[in-house]
Amino acid sequence: MPHAKRWLYLVHRWLGVLLCAFFAMWFISGMVMMYVGYPKLTQAERLAHLPPLRSAIAGPERLLEPAEALQRAGLAGPLQDLRLAVASGGRAVYLVVPAAPTGDAAPRPRRAPAPAVIDALTGERLQRVDAEHALASARAFAQEPGARIAHLGTIDEDAFTHSRALDVHRPLHRLHLGDSAGTVVYVSGTTGEVVRDAPLQERAWNYAGAWIHWLYPFRGNVFNGYWTDIVNWLSIAGIVLTLTGTVVGVLRWRFQGRYKTGSRTPYRGFMMRWHHVFGLVFAVITFTWIFSGLMSMNPWKIFDSGAAPLRLQSMNGGPLVLPPQAATVQALLSGVSPNTRELRWAQSAGHPLVLAYSPTGAPALLDATTAAPHQCPPGAVAEAAARLLPHAVVRTDTLTAYDLHYYDRATHTMTGGGDKPLPALRLVFDDPHATWVHIDPHTGAVLGRTDSYRRTSRWLFSMLHSWDWLPLLERRPLWDIVLIVLSLGGAVLSATGVVIGLRRLGAKFAFVAGPASQLAGQDRRRRARVLPTTGG
Repeated sequence: MPHAKRWLYLVHRWLGVLLCAFFAMWFISGMVMMYVGYPKLTQAERLAHLPPLRSAIAGPERLLEPAEALQRAGLAGPLQDLRLAVASGGRAVYLVVPAAPTGDAAPRPRRAPAPAVIDALTGERLQRVDAEHALASARAFAQEPGARIAHLGTIDEDAFTHSRALDVHRPLHRLHLGDSAGTVVYVSGTTGEVVRDAPLQERAWNYAGAWIHWLYPFRGNVFNGYWTDIVNWLSIAGIVLTLTGTVVGVLRWRFQGRYKTGSRTPYRGFMMRWHHVFGLVFAVITFTWIFSGLMSMNPWKIFDSGAAPLRLQSMNGGPLVLPPQAATVQALLSGVSPNTRELRWAQSAGHPLVLAYSPTGAPALLDATTAAPHQCPPGAVAEAAARLLPHAVVRTDTLTAYDLHYYDRATHTMTGGGDKPLPALRLVFDDPHATWVHIDPHTGAVLGRTDSYRRTSRWLFSMLHSWDWLPLLERRPLWDIVLIVLSLGGAVLSATGVVIGLRRLGAKFAFVAGPASQLAGQDRRRRARVLPTTGG
């Protein structure tokens, strides 16, 4: 038993020396991330920076209709996605994703392809995004005619573009908008779209927040291929450190009686005493945050269920095909807000639609043939969505309020910025994975999919790490106060551990250096006795 205790103390001591600095950085950077997230370009931000489409059709040149543009570009086949916007090079373009192969011909792993870009005036396909094209995209994004935009070169990846969603857009053009916010934008090297923006304040805070919290110093360099393993194993070591520290803290605490000093802790030094006390008080939250941080990495893919993809074509009635008598772009735009920034052709329950997006609010729905306003019957949407899986739907819920599994977070957060409209439909399938699918009844779009594995991940990560618990999230600033107090407690615990670790290392080095310095002194004295003295 004494031998086991000694090993327990030694493991905690030296793991603490190695990891307490990481713990302190995680707690402090986590508080920063509560208010400043990793740079992203949300759908609302993207639309707000696109020029209105009506300005693109106001000139002397006529925009090509989608069918004609596709024909000129040699992309007349079934489609997965089709959009029209002033989104590339400051010009109106069609962004096209051909329908992906299905069944055995489907690629593995599935990855969203980069859209093909077709000039809406000439029908020419974009072959290369050069610096001039990127400058034109950034100028349209800035919406400032006299903006002094500087092209900063091309990069494959930097501190603010680690997201895997950007892989299809690499290499990226990096440009400074020259605005008061010091905004840097990243333009896709494949489509010419602005795919990320990062103001100076956001970039600066990120070096104290997400960049250090996610250990991004290990990304984009010789450690890049090992980043996942580094985070995973540091987290596992952190869990061991927390558990051993908790056991040591409980063993050394006098729950009955006191030490000779009159204290319940045996430590007399300020740092050791407060490390002991804070370690006991914040042991549980420290463990849950380190453990849930590990869960966020989906270590060794433990939350991958292996479920088959949703059958979107079955739900929509096949791939996207333009109707023979499609409404013109002019007719579509005349029936919607003049602030419309993007048209998107879609198919819902076999019905061809056009979604007209403005910077705010839900998109307007138009019949792709007549350009008349369209409304998706919720019953028809639910009936079509039942074909997403080859299993029965056991329940269809209409959500009029957020709950523990369907909720909205602030835009800057890791899971925020997505489209979480209300009301929403939830279809519960009787499949081996207990799949739930959320559907937008307004557009018929799939909003998300979750299964038993992902719901477990939601509890072990989002709930334990970010405290995504609606009764608390809906009562700000109570959520802020609770998390800041807990984070400060963990930071104090970690900071005292850092000081203790540095002292421990200093004492260790002094012990090792002591005999060496004594020998060196003896050698100097011996030589002084042998060598002749000089002097006047």
